Amino acid sequence: MKKSFVILLHIGFWVCYFLLVFIVLAIYSRSVRNADDQEARVVNALISILLFAFIPSVISYFLYYFLLFPRYFQQKKVVRAILLGFLVSLGASILAYILHRYLIETGRVIDMDEGGIHGRSTAVRTLIVMTFIGALCGMVALVINGFITWFNEIKLKEVLKEKNHAMEMALIKSQLDPHLLFNTINNIDALILKDSVAASDYLNKLSDILRFILYETKGDKIPLAKEMEYIAKYIALQKIRTANENYVHFTVDGSVGNKSIAPMVFIPFIENAFKHTNNKKLENAITVRVLINEDTIQLLCENKFDPRSTNQQTDGGLGNELIKKRLNLIYAGNHTLAVQKTNDRYSVHLTIPNG
Repeated sequence: MKKSFVILLHIGFWVCYFLLVFIVLAIYSRSVRNADDQEARVVNALISILLFAFIPSVISYFLYYFLLFPRYFQQKKVVRAILLGFLVSLGASILAYILHRYLIETGRVIDMDEGGIHGRSTAVRTLIVMTFIGALCGMVALVINGFITWFNEIKLKEVLKEKNHAMEMALIKSQLDPHLLFNTINNIDALILKDSVAASDYLNKLSDILRFILYETKGDKIPLAKEMEYIAKYIALQKIRTANENYVHFTVDGSVGNKSIAPMVFIPFIENAFKHTNNKKLENAITVRVLINEDTIQLLCENKFDPRSTNQQTDGGLGNELIKKRLNLIYAGNHTLAVQKTNDRYSVHLTIPNG
C-alpha cells in the first residue's frame, strides 16, 4: 500500500475523531447557554476535553499501532497484548488526569464541579472513561494496521505468485542436467551388450523420470511417495556411472502414508551432491536420508568433495539462491534450512512441514 494512502487513513481517522469531540463540546456549550459563567464553563470544558480526549487517545493509538500490533498481535501473543494495551491506556489516562489536576491546582483551570471532581468516585469514573476512550482509539489503530498488513500481504502474494511461477518454470527446466541425460543414455547403450535386462530396467527408470518431470510436477503438491520414488530412480541412474556399490547410501525413515510435498523440493540438493562429488570410489561418498515424522519431513544430504578441485562446492551461486527463493515462496518461513561446509564435506539439513 502506498505511503500516501496510509497517511490519509490516519488523517481521516483523526479528523473524524476531533470532529466528534467538537460536536460534544458544541452540545455542552448549548446546555450551559443560560448559565452566568457560560464562557468559563466552555473554556474549561474545552481544556478538559482536549486533555481527556487527546492525551489517552494519541498515546494509545500510536503505541497500539507501532508496538502492540507488530510485536504482539502479529506474533499471536494475544493475552500479553491485551494486558499491555490496558496498561498503556490506563497509564495515558492517569497522565491526563494528573495534568488536569495540576492545571486546577495552579489556577489555570477552574474546577466547575464544585468539589465533585475531588471525590474518589468521580476520579475513578473519569479514569474509566478515559481508559475506555484510549483503548477504543487503540483498537481502531489495530484495525487500521491490520487492514494495511492484510492489503500488503495480498499484493505481495500476487507478486510472489508471478515470480514463483517464473522460478518454478526455470527450476523445472533445469532439473534434469543435460550431462546426466547424455551420460545415462551412453551408459545404457554400453550396458545393452553386457546386460540387456539391466539396460532395459535403467531405460524404464529414465523414462519414468522424464514423465515425472514433464507431467507430475505441475501441481502445488504431490504425494510424498511419488517424490521418494523419483529420488530413488534418480539415484539408481547416477549409480550406473560407478561400480562402487557403496557410493551412495539412501534411506527413508518413517511412514510415507498419505503425506504430500511440494514437487522436487529435495532433488536440487541431491543433484548438487552428485555434481560436486568427484571420487566415485569413496565409500558412502553421498548420504541421503529422509526422516518422516507426524508433522515434518526432513532431508539430510551429505557429500564428500575434493577441496583441491577447481569445481568446489559453495554456499552461493544462482542455483542455491533459486532453491532458497522457491522454498521461501512455497513454505513462507515455515521451513528451516541449515547448510554446513567443512574441508571435504558439504551437508544440507532441510525441514519442511508435512503437507
